[in-house]
Amino acid sequence: MDRSQHTLNTLFAQLGLPSDDADVEAFIARHRPLAAEIRLQDATLWNASQSHFLAEGLEDDSDWAEVIDTLDARLRQ
Repeated sequence: MDRSQHTLNTLFAQLGLPSDDADVEAFIARHRPLAAEIRLQDATLWNASQSHFLAEGLEDDSDWAEVIDTLDARLRQ
């Protein structure tokens, strides 16, 4: 079991995106608001691998699910 702490920064790193605080905030600002009818993993801002990771994390209720939900909420504000 993965016991590392998952944060938005570590999620972005896992997705292969720049992951320091400023990069995360800039990404969120650039891509919000995400329309309510679009599932996070289906948004056009992800490549196929990133989309798959997000979908799997949510579907499996993995250790990443909570931080993925946080990202989803932040993109919809």
